[in-house]
Amino acid sequence: MSANENLPILDLEYQNNVIRFIDSNYMGQPGQYRYSAACSVPTLYSSTYAAMTLSLLGREIPDREQWIQYLCAHQDDDGLFRDPAIWGAGWYKGDPLWCGRTHLTSHVVIALACLGAVAPKENTFLKPWEDIDRLVDWLENHVWNCKGDISQTGNEIMNIGGLLQYERDFHGNDRAGKAVEVILEWLSTHHVNPDTGLWGDDVDLDDPLQLSNVVQAAYHWWELFFYDGIPIPYADKAVESMLKTQNPLGGFGLGVHHPDDPFVSSACEDIDTMSPLARLYRMGIAETSKVRQALQRGVKWVKSNQTPDGGLQFIKNKAFTYGHPNLTGPADRGAMFPTWFRTLTLALTAKALGGEPVQLVRCPGMQFDVLPAR
Repeated sequence: MSANENLPILDLEYQNNVIRFIDSNYMGQPGQYRYSAACSVPTLYSSTYAAMTLSLLGREIPDREQWIQYLCAHQDDDGLFRDPAIWGAGWYKGDPLWCGRTHLTSHVVIALACLGAVAPKENTFLKPWEDIDRLVDWLENHVWNCKGDISQTGNEIMNIGGLLQYERDFHGNDRAGKAVEVILEWLSTHHVNPDTGLWGDDVDLDDPLQLSNVVQAAYHWWELFFYDGIPIPYADKAVESMLKTQNPLGGFGLGVHHPDDPFVSSACEDIDTMSPLARLYRMGIAETSKVRQALQRGVKWVKSNQTPDGGLQFIKNKAFTYGHPNLTGPADRGAMFPTWFRTLTLALTAKALGGEPVQLVRCPGMQFDVLPAR
């Protein structure tokens, strides 16, 4: 074992560099942050990434009450959040469920939980999904063939499912709670392969790209199970499938986001495998030396994506726009989304492998600790 392997995963140098990066993107008003050095206006997403990362690292959050007010000022009457700086162009056109206001709202509620607050308005947008017959039809009518966009299916169900969990736990909505039960029961018995623990029809697991794609889709549904302490279907087989996606560089990408150089894995590709592996390891379900070694290799790769400004990149040495020009990360600098997402990857791994003092919150989404499986 090298000397570096004895260091904490979230060592102080790494943390201080991340804080330096976040500070460099502060726009002078409480809660207002730009996305990267390539951007000039504050965005709501960037505000959530700053709050979530500071909380994750146990750092003091400045101007907490004003920050909460800034976030809550962006809530629409239907309960979803909207950011004028990115609305009406790019991925927001048409407000799709997989990446529109539901996606933004899923981030804002976590940031509010990190700040010790609750979204002030109930989410009436979710009423159609509280109708169980309509909910089941909605689930059945998604794309479940991995040759289609099953990753979009993953995001849509995670966004709606996570927000239903939030309404159940933070606004006392029993109908939302029943809808969550139906989603988890349905996912446990539909389109999931008992031989792989993965969802998707007509999957060619000998095709690395297809395997990577369905693992990434599964991550979004596993988080719903993990938050409620419900065992994921066929966990042992799921672990075997996830381990197959680790590439020679140590990350978990096989070309979904970077086909020109498939082993240079993205922040999404890495967390989509490392998070469930770390959660299962922490729960004692995947407590094997093979899993531990895979996570340790993954940590080295994730940390190699840190840039001189202290931030991290979505894809190493590659510019990436997160759906809108005001969410652009340059090729040689960090950006707010991957800085948070990669730090969360490291934090969940650190919690699982070494019990490092990571600050997780009890809120649906991605930044929660696991409950014992029921």
